[in-house]
Amino acid sequence: MKPEIHPRYEPVAYRDRSTGNVFITRSTLIPDETIEVDGRTYPVINVDVSSASHPFWTGRQRELDSEGRIERFRRRYGREAGADV
Repeated sequence: MKPEIHPRYEPVAYRDRSTGNVFITRSTLIPDETIEVDGRTYPVINVDVSSASHPFWTGRQRELDSEGRIERFRRRYGREAGADV
């Protein structure tokens, strides 16, 4: 590798804003804000959604249907409104 042409690749803490969970990984993004984790100081990148808060990974997924499309689909293709998939 040629020196002085590659970006720094260092440990960084990612913090989920909605849950407060923090995980450490490496990144070329080096922000100014820092956080202390397990006695060490890391630069921190705040994220809005991570696996700790995403509905798919937490199991809190909902069917959003404001126009009755799901009910119309179930009627058309023979599924009852209360039947589980």
